[in-house]
Amino acid sequence: MNLTDLCIRRPVMAWAILLSVVFFGIAGLARIGVSQLPDVDLPYIAIAISWPGASPESVEHDVIDQLEDALAQAEGVTSMTSSSRLGGGSILLELDLRRSADSALQDVQAKISQAQGLLPKDVDPPVVMKLNPEDFPIMWISLSGAVSRRELADATRYLLKERLQQVPGVGDIQVGGNVERNVRLWFDQEKLDAHGLTIVEALSRLRREHLELPAGRLETGAREIDVRVLGEAFDLAALRQVVVGGQPNRPVRLEDVALVEDGFSDTRSISRNNGVDSMAVGVKKQRGENAVAVGSRVRAALTDIQKRLPAGMAVAVNYDQTTFIAKSVRDVQFELLLAMVLTSLVCLLFLGSFAATINVILAIPMSVLGTIAVLHWCGFTLNTFTLLALALVVGIVVDDAIMVQENISRHRDLGLSAPEAARRGTRQIAFAALAATVAVIAIFVPVIFMQGLVGKFFMQFGVALCVAVALSYLEAVTLAPARCAQFLAMTGARKSWLARGSDAGFALIARRYTAVLAAALRRPWMTLLLALAVFLGSFWFVKNLGFEQSPSQDQSSLFVRFETATGSSLEETDRVIRRAEQWLLARLEIERAFTVVGEGFGGGVNAGVMFITLKQPGERALSQEKIGDLMRTEFNSYAGCTAVVQDPSKGGFGGGKGFPVEFSIRGNDWATLTAATRTVMERMRSREAIQVEEFSPAALFGGEPKTKAVIPGDVLVDVDSDYQLGKPQVAIVPDRARAQDLGISVEEVAAAVNALVGGVKVGKFTDGSRRVDVRARLLAQGRQSSEDLANFRIRVPSRDGQPGALVPLSTLVSIESRSVLQTITHKDHSRAISIYANTAEGRTQSEGMTIAKAIAKDLPEGVSLVEQGASAQLKETFTNFLITFVLGLVVAYLILAAQFESFLHPITVLTVLPLAMAGAAAALWLGGFTLNTFSIIGILLLMGIVKKNSIILVDYADKARAEGVDAVEAMARAGAIRLRPILMTSVATMMAAVPTAIGMGAGAETRQPMAVAVFGGVALSTLLSLVVVPAFYVVAERMAARVRSWMPWRARVTP
Repeated sequence: MNLTDLCIRRPVMAWAILLSVVFFGIAGLARIGVSQLPDVDLPYIAIAISWPGASPESVEHDVIDQLEDALAQAEGVTSMTSSSRLGGGSILLELDLRRSADSALQDVQAKISQAQGLLPKDVDPPVVMKLNPEDFPIMWISLSGAVSRRELADATRYLLKERLQQVPGVGDIQVGGNVERNVRLWFDQEKLDAHGLTIVEALSRLRREHLELPAGRLETGAREIDVRVLGEAFDLAALRQVVVGGQPNRPVRLEDVALVEDGFSDTRSISRNNGVDSMAVGVKKQRGENAVAVGSRVRAALTDIQKRLPAGMAVAVNYDQTTFIAKSVRDVQFELLLAMVLTSLVCLLFLGSFAATINVILAIPMSVLGTIAVLHWCGFTLNTFTLLALALVVGIVVDDAIMVQENISRHRDLGLSAPEAARRGTRQIAFAALAATVAVIAIFVPVIFMQGLVGKFFMQFGVALCVAVALSYLEAVTLAPARCAQFLAMTGARKSWLARGSDAGFALIARRYTAVLAAALRRPWMTLLLALAVFLGSFWFVKNLGFEQSPSQDQSSLFVRFETATGSSLEETDRVIRRAEQWLLARLEIERAFTVVGEGFGGGVNAGVMFITLKQPGERALSQEKIGDLMRTEFNSYAGCTAVVQDPSKGGFGGGKGFPVEFSIRGNDWATLTAATRTVMERMRSREAIQVEEFSPAALFGGEPKTKAVIPGDVLVDVDSDYQLGKPQVAIVPDRARAQDLGISVEEVAAAVNALVGGVKVGKFTDGSRRVDVRARLLAQGRQSSEDLANFRIRVPSRDGQPGALVPLSTLVSIESRSVLQTITHKDHSRAISIYANTAEGRTQSEGMTIAKAIAKDLPEGVSLVEQGASAQLKETFTNFLITFVLGLVVAYLILAAQFESFLHPITVLTVLPLAMAGAAAALWLGGFTLNTFSIIGILLLMGIVKKNSIILVDYADKARAEGVDAVEAMARAGAIRLRPILMTSVATMMAAVPTAIGMGAGAETRQPMAVAVFGGVALSTLLSLVVVPAFYVVAERMAARVRSWMPWRARVTP
């Protein structure tokens, strides 16, 4: 007894299995995590280096070079990028995807520990971390109000941050725009001179007077008591009275030479929310947590926080990734529901029975909910990729049930009882259904094991789709026949008006099709030539599609990076960005803008970033891309300002700067490298046409590629690089001979200048339960020019018991003005400069990279162009998909060969694939889409779907041939008998794709091209395969017969 018979004999058991799957699916749906991307370890390890005060050149030679040499020996490192800047640097390692990120992290830490002894002693221990998309904030929340900076900082750190850390599911809280509270000592150079003091002497005395130290313990028999010397001032008034110099009878107190205030560390950044000063926190969720649920709990906590905030303060959400995720999930759920409704209508139209339709539709909850249960069990989440699989799987999972249902109904019409019709109908179609199911799975098994970063993301997509299709087959050959035995038994022999109308309509279609099929079988070679012409004609559509890694999504979010002239002050940069804020906030499309001016986000005080949240697409007249163009034009019109507008959805799948066009110019000679970079960027912005290679089918077969003229400036916008012009620097060069004569060391000179200009930490101050730093620095008016530096006083060591004289710094050093590099970048041990750009509206990533490659042909010797970021991923993605395509074809061929026991007719089945790809290319071109990651996934899906039509035709024809029928008659019968299930499954698949193809809701830009490819491919392949596959079958059988006639000793090739 097989499973089909068992379920028919025990229908209660069949219903129990169905309800169990539904129950576990609902339970899994309630508990499964929800996130935008799968939880995968990105193949990147980041290393942060801090060396306060060191120049970029020193960081490069003394630290980065040493660490690069050590890390080059680490196993699995495929690429290394480093950056040296003032006061530190960073290294980014890209790993072989086959290497475990955790073991690679341990290896990297070991290599760094070995190299630690080669680094300068004052370099802080490097910090090593691995990158994960879930390690980035899912929300940014700002706190603003008309209050003091101290109140704002305290509320951010001690109320907002601490309360959010208590929310379940919240991981780390990242504070942005925060300025640490400090007790500031502002020394006055004139007062120091008047009292005969230097700042070094005052600070040395202050450190000895203002401190707290342990002083041992008292031991008295059974008791032990700690002893501490509490020498720290208890309040600011006491601190002002601390003696910092002078004589016993004429002490100089701190207040005599410095202004003491409760303030903040040096302001190097400014943050605002909608133009109002603010501070912000970034909320990261714990790994595996449901992002939507965490976001909901955070928003609830914000309501409570707002009630506890002092008057005048307000908390606001500036960026919320979970809103887009939640909306995407809701929209996909709606698309699934609508797909179910449309699929039901198709089944009802073809089957003409409500009972039969319900029987088919029950395959959907069985497959979808069963898949969700498996995803949850595997530790996966509902994310962009698993939702993509579920969005399109609806039309596929009913295919097997449709084939079984239609065949059972046909046997029922022949007069068999419902149970017997269920047995025979299932048994007859089970092989074809199994072949079709395995054919789909065979395509997506290689996707699960696909190499590259994109493969990591699409692994969950492949698992979801394979599980759903496998469950649909099991349901079709077990539970569906059991329900048919019940439903068809209850319906009786009398047909409804709907069934009679359906049969009449289908009979008309069948008569027309039979006539067309007969004509095709009479002239099979003509039919095949027409099919070949259709396929070759599709190359025109492919040529005009354009290539990109992923389409832009309207997430109602834009990111703008500003940069003013090198050397600009924080105040000047803020003035420019305030102007941009005012223009932006006056526009109706803008909901909010969060701004950070100065250091942070990889920039200096001459840089700034703006996170812009737009109103939802239905609430504004302009598209996100159009608004970005307006911003680009406006902001770049400001004198001395460069603005780059980024769409977060165009950054690919991780790595790089987040631009669709990104590459590096590499070489060892810095002068040649910078000159080449300027030339490349000028040509990328140029309005003069250049010749670029054009895609042509002839080039695929060794022909000469065609070229066309393109104006780079029409294709590329926001052309920028990470090369920064030299920053102005005042260099203090000691006169060693003169300093030695006076007994002053270079260290004393550096310490004095650092204290006066840079500022130093001199201790701690206690305010209640909080400890804050005490920092000293010269008043701003005393350190504004090189002349001020020259007049700084330094004490000459005492001689013969007499106090040493104060001498100006200019007697010990020469002061020079120069320009220095801000950043030095390495790519795989070579000096490199990264260039990146966005594409103009209506232009594609492939067009941008084609221009870059054309320009790179003129690079000087020793300088090369290497793709990186999203550009490198584009090449890697298409290469991996091509490999997956070929593997899928080979696996499908071998499986079909095993199932049909033939090496010939698997080729007959596969003849439908070129027709499907032609339909997909035409549909994508007509819809204005590109060939991207998601449309290619749609084409791969087509490879599995469309083979079903061929399989059930060839399966029936082979069985007829085994009964002695000739090839023409066998295929004529197959076409007539299998026409109805072919049309039903094809139309059901097309209708299931319609809601997604229409492009409704959040994230539809990624789902839409995949559905359009499926719709177009299924439509064209169905129409043509009904005649092309039979024609090829007849030709193949005739050729096989001819071969067998030449080799009479050989057995029959095909059954």
